[in-house]
Amino acid sequence: MSKKFISVEGLEKIKKELEEIKKIKRPELINRIQEAKELGDLSENADYHSAKEEQSFMEYRVLELEDLIKNSIVIDNSQKNNEMVGVGSTVKIKNNNNEQEYTITGSNEADPISGKISNESPLGKEMMDKKVGDEFLVETPKGEVKYKILGIK
Repeated sequence: MSKKFISVEGLEKIKKELEEIKKIKRPELINRIQEAKELGDLSENADYHSAKEEQSFMEYRVLELEDLIKNSIVIDNSQKNNEMVGVGSTVKIKNNNNEQEYTITGSNEADPISGKISNESPLGKEMMDKKVGDEFLVETPKGEVKYKILGIK
């Protein structure tokens, strides 16, 4: 897995999910599997097969979270540069007469509905390393769209 940017808060959220799986959900699931085994014939035991399938998904999620933690570059917002757009920056942009504000995040924390876009998205990628007043183009399905940086915080 390639390195991904993540905020301190995002990393804590991932660590919390991993801990919950390991300390609460996994032991509960192991108990469910054991109880299902005690019911006898496993070939027709729907509870057992359901729990084993859930276990498979859970173990995959554990590996995914551990890999994410291992391969993350943590962005400390207290050290960010408000002169230039980077991961963690909140950027006010304008195209035509439409002003928008986005926070640049790593791909794992992107949520466009909340105004958080990935540094790997077409818009995020083009904003990186720009300064207030800079203009840039973003290729969209309908053609190129011109934007201007109005503010960085």
